[in-house]
Amino acid sequence: MAEVGAILPGSDAPKSRYRGWRRGDEGFANRFRKPVVVATLVFGDVVAAIAAMSLSRALIEMTGTQPPDPKHLLILLLILVFSCVRLYTGCGPSPYERLRLRAIGIMGLMAIELLVGLPDGQWGLLLVGFSEALCLLVFGHYVETMIRTLLIHLDLWGASVALVGCGDNSRKLAQLLVDQPSLGLRPIGFIETSRDRDLCNEALPFPLIGRIAELGRISPHVEFAIFVSADELSALTSDPQRWMSSCRFLLVEDVRDVQSLWLRTQMLGGAIGIEIRRDLCLWHNQVLKRVIDILLAIPIALLAWPIIVVLAFAVKLVDPGPAFYVQERIGRKSKTLRTLKLRTMYTDAEQRLEEHLRRDPRARAEWQGFFKLTHDPRILPIIGSFMRRTSLDELPQLWNVIRGDMSLVGPRPFPAYHMNSFDHEFRIIRVSVQPGITGMWQISSRSNGDLQVQKAQDLFYIRNWSIWLDIYILLQTVIVVLNGRGAK
Repeated sequence: MAEVGAILPGSDAPKSRYRGWRRGDEGFANRFRKPVVVATLVFGDVVAAIAAMSLSRALIEMTGTQPPDPKHLLILLLILVFSCVRLYTGCGPSPYERLRLRAIGIMGLMAIELLVGLPDGQWGLLLVGFSEALCLLVFGHYVETMIRTLLIHLDLWGASVALVGCGDNSRKLAQLLVDQPSLGLRPIGFIETSRDRDLCNEALPFPLIGRIAELGRISPHVEFAIFVSADELSALTSDPQRWMSSCRFLLVEDVRDVQSLWLRTQMLGGAIGIEIRRDLCLWHNQVLKRVIDILLAIPIALLAWPIIVVLAFAVKLVDPGPAFYVQERIGRKSKTLRTLKLRTMYTDAEQRLEEHLRRDPRARAEWQGFFKLTHDPRILPIIGSFMRRTSLDELPQLWNVIRGDMSLVGPRPFPAYHMNSFDHEFRIIRVSVQPGITGMWQISSRSNGDLQVQKAQDLFYIRNWSIWLDIYILLQTVIVVLNGRGAK
């Protein structure tokens, strides 16, 4: 994209203060971003729909049932539904919310298909509809993930945003948006306000593109103006000229330690109320989570047992001793949880660890921060590293899930020494939920996250739990396991 290096036309601010800003109508990426994003996402959904329907037809044919003819009209309707639920904007919502919206669109489409087909006695459509919906959700999610990654790499994903104010909160928010481009908001600069004029003279991570008084001229080149202060946004409403700008406004309040997904707002006179829920503590949600665990864990365990047998045999070939081991960890309500795993370490692993930490201060510091080692002398050669990289050593814990000791998704159960490294308040919150085989930590930082990262991600999961978040984590776990990045 071309560098303009000047302020907006008609502005009387010094050019040196607004250097380096790339105007929103300059360059291919900004001019054609939306059509390219929409076309790419639609193409991905068409490919996913064709693949899902082809697989569904193959499954139906295996049962001896005559599958319906290919439904090109259904694909067109699917694209229309996805467009209505805002999956083709290229500027959000978050990946978790996108999965929920995708599922809602697919379920609505399948409901229409069943209502049309069932009156004619086509009960086979129930099986067809369910298989198509499942394939559409899974294939569509993975195809969208690949496309989003490509668009982020090409700097095409995300709406252009300007942050109002140059204070610490605005700078931290800009860095957050840079670190998490999948959120769909791409910062391009800061807007100066009268309250932080001195701060805007300091070095900024993005250029200063104008003053708040010039919002009307800035707005054609900015899709979102992000306010980190409700007072600044309220002051803006008193000026009709600035309020009628073409960009959209987004108010961000840095309210920590509360729910941030699936929020509902309520009008309370002139105020805005935000409803905070603890869905994971509701009994009916716990029952639903348990039902999903059973429906998924049993068939996965049946498919995985041959793999477990082969891996167990390989372990015994490398190092004599038991192929499985039981480790005591902290479970729900602080009860002792006996987790079952395939052995990936030597039988004298503890002695090897103590000797290694005593001889290597750098390894000792790494262990104290992560409770993981990049070069771990305890791990069995080849087979041990392979199982830990792919997390196949966790497969026997499906038995813990079937027994009800664990869930498929949840905070990982930690040993007592690991759990005691956290503060008391966090430990109380963490043991209030069922531990899981996979979780937020596994699909994001994995072993690369220190104690503070683990705490933040576990709190995010507990406070924002929903069935959709669990499904998202399960789908992303497959990608992480195949990638093997961050495993130790």
